[in-house]
Amino acid sequence: MSAPDTAPATDGPGRPRGGDTTAAGRRPSGAAADLRLLRSELALVLSRRRNVVMLVVLALLTALVGVGVDLATSDADPGTGGGPPFLASLTQNGLFLAFASLTASLPVFLPLVVSVVAGESVAGEASSGTLRYLLVTPVDRTRLLVTKFVATVLYAAVAALAIAVTGVLVGLVLFPVGDVVLLSGTTASYGEGLLRLAAVTAYATAMLTTVAALGLLASTLTEVPVAAMSATAIVVVLVQITGQVPQLSFLHPWLFTDGWLRFADLLRDPVALGGVGDGLLLQAGWVVVLLAAAWARMTSKDVTS
Repeated sequence: MSAPDTAPATDGPGRPRGGDTTAAGRRPSGAAADLRLLRSELALVLSRRRNVVMLVVLALLTALVGVGVDLATSDADPGTGGGPPFLASLTQNGLFLAFASLTASLPVFLPLVVSVVAGESVAGEASSGTLRYLLVTPVDRTRLLVTKFVATVLYAAVAALAIAVTGVLVGLVLFPVGDVVLLSGTTASYGEGLLRLAAVTAYATAMLTTVAALGLLASTLTEVPVAAMSATAIVVVLVQITGQVPQLSFLHPWLFTDGWLRFADLLRDPVALGGVGDGLLLQAGWVVVLLAAAWARMTSKDVTS
C-alpha cells in the first residue's frame, strides 16, 4: 500500500485548519466552530486522491456487475429460460441492480474503504506531524475525535450512495424499468422503489458506523496509518468469520456484523421494522463502546508529533 496522503494543517496562509477567525480576529465558538471544523475535515477527506479513487472503484464495480449480468443473460441459450434464475430475476427491473450491488458490497468493499479512511483519521495526522499542531490551535481533543468520526461516517454515506446511484443509472440503461415486485410479493411503483432504496442506503451507512468507530480507535493506538487501516479491516473480517461458525452461535447476536443484511426487511410490504430496529440498536451499542475507548485513549495520549 502506498504511503498515506497527508493533509495540510492549515486552511490558508496563517489560518490553522478548523480555526477560522471572525472579522474582529476572534475565533468562532460553539456550533459555528464545530461546523467549520467539520466542513474542513470533510473537505480534506473527500479531496484525498485515494479516497476519491475508492469511490470511483465502487461505482465501476457496480457498473461491471450490471454489464456482466446483461452479457450473461443476452448470451444465454434461449431454450434455458434466459440464463440462471437469479440473473433472470435481476434483469426484470433495473432498480434491483442497486439493491444487489449494496448487498454484495456491504460485507467486503464498503467496510474496506471505511477502514482506510477511519484508520488514517488520527494516525495520519500524527504521522505527518499535524496532530500536535491541531491540538495547540487550540482544538479540543473530544471535539476533534467527534469531528473525525462524523466525517468518516459521511464518507461512508457517500460511498454507499455512489453504489446506489450507479446501480440506478446503469439499471436504467441496461434493464427494463417499471413497477418493483417486493420480497413480500406485492408490487410498488418505481418511485416508491427509489424511496426504499434510499432507506436501504441509509441503513447500510448506519451499519458502517461501527467500522468507523473501530477504525478511529485503532487510529488512536498508533502513529502508523497503514497499521490502523489493516487492523480495522482484519478485525472486521475476523468478526464476519466468527459469525459463520455454528459452534459460536451464542456470540452471533452480539457481533456488530450480525444485522448488516437485515435491510431486506425494508423491501417488504408492510416494512418489517423489528429486524431493522435490532440492527440499528446493535450498531449504536458498539459505537458507544468503541468511541468511549477511543476517547479514553485520545484524551490521555501524549502527543509528541
